[in-house]
Amino acid sequence: METPVVQPNRLLPDAPDAPQAAQPAVRYVPTPSAPYRQQHRAARLLEEPVPPDPAPPSAESPAESPTAEPAPHAFGVRVLMWKQDPSVSEIGTRKAFLPGVVLAGPRDARIAPGEPGIAAVEPNAFGDFVTQPDTPQFDAVHTFVVVRQTLTMYGRALAAAGEAHTMPLPWQWNSSTDTRPVLVFPHGLPNVMNAFYSRSQACLKFGDFIPNGATDRVFTCRSFDIVSHETAHAVLDGIKPLWLQADAPPQTGGLHEAFGDLTAIFLALSQLDQCEAVIAQTKADMHDKSFLTDIAEQFGLALGNSTGLRNADNDLKLSEAGTQVHAISQVFTGAVYDVLADLFAHERNPEREDCAAVLHRVAGYLAGVLLRALIAAPDAAATYADVVNAMLQAVTSDGKPAAYADAIRLQFSRREVVEAGHGGGADGTASFVPGLPLAARVCDAPGARQDRRACCGTMQLAEYDCAERVLAGEARLLARWCAEHGRHGPALPGLPAAAQSSDPSMLA
Repeated sequence: METPVVQPNRLLPDAPDAPQAAQPAVRYVPTPSAPYRQQHRAARLLEEPVPPDPAPPSAESPAESPTAEPAPHAFGVRVLMWKQDPSVSEIGTRKAFLPGVVLAGPRDARIAPGEPGIAAVEPNAFGDFVTQPDTPQFDAVHTFVVVRQTLTMYGRALAAAGEAHTMPLPWQWNSSTDTRPVLVFPHGLPNVMNAFYSRSQACLKFGDFIPNGATDRVFTCRSFDIVSHETAHAVLDGIKPLWLQADAPPQTGGLHEAFGDLTAIFLALSQLDQCEAVIAQTKADMHDKSFLTDIAEQFGLALGNSTGLRNADNDLKLSEAGTQVHAISQVFTGAVYDVLADLFAHERNPEREDCAAVLHRVAGYLAGVLLRALIAAPDAAATYADVVNAMLQAVTSDGKPAAYADAIRLQFSRREVVEAGHGGGADGTASFVPGLPLAARVCDAPGARQDRRACCGTMQLAEYDCAERVLAGEARLLARWCAEHGRHGPALPGLPAAAQSSDPSMLA
């Protein structure tokens, strides 16, 4: 019997002819315009995955009862945020994941939106906070996320150091009876070219302004660097409340400002996508120019600077800074950044580990060492040398290679903060004794006062500059003089009791 031959375009021997598909004419596809691509990219960021259809019950497993409890799930939300300063276009807005419970606001146990302010942002149908950029809702989410990431980063750093170092990093006002969160005001300072952390108001406030000659408004809350910097002030104030006072020595003030700038750097490097961007931009040379070392680029450009407000990759020495806290802080920031570059170079081995992963790991460890050193430093009048010696103690107790301690002492010695060793060779290498503190090299002059010009809004608030204490002291002197000169009498409306006189004619 002959095998039937299937003719072309026949599905089965007896099937009708399949219709021929019409071939469209070849034509050029128009290239999307730049505005279309920008709008399309923004729309894609807001897209959420479609939940899968529930699978039908199998024959082996009967359908669950409608009253069955839902399966447990892990808490966590997706957010859309600026991963860097808005002017850093190569990073831009990206999605991130926050583990833990985040409620409408957004808020959690440690961070809440300030009122009055931006209306509470509700999560979408998936429980996420993915909102349209350049809107108040986006600003509320972004600001919350950076504050939360900062607190989480340092909490993880302490936990990684061991149980003895673990602590919840309380805000300054927290106690066994007061667990209030910090209040966040993303648009809290309209037409103000600054941002600040306020202890008395238990809040973080961010300004917005229109630069001279510009039409677009700059929102400081959209700056990854500024939000993390101000949050760092709040974190450090919860650990060392006396350090923020203006009557503290200049180096103590410098520690506060430096910690803010270094927090912006460490927070960026706590995220692998930013580590990859830094490695690609610098070809793994940490001293090559990159967005990482420029702090608050958009704000700096608005002020007329060619770069950001400050540059972490600098060569300033302590003897060159005087008492200007803005300059003093850059000495400490630059030294820690140099240590980061040295440790990265020491650990880097591209044949065994990806460079971005090495940078992520080294930066996370150094952030923890710095925080542990700040905690171990004196509660008042702390100096750079105090923190450097605590950092050396930390890497030694952690059992790190000698290259870690060498990087710390040599970089801070080059900045005239400490001596390189305990005598011997010119660089002190041969005479360095682990565990023995290094002597301070350049110290604050006795009675030196901080110059807080050019510092962030936090350092310029009246609540930290002792102004209220000065006014109270003047009032006490006045009351004492009045008492000594017989100016006693009943209280008069609008005047302090100490300023009253029994003779009204004497008040003329």
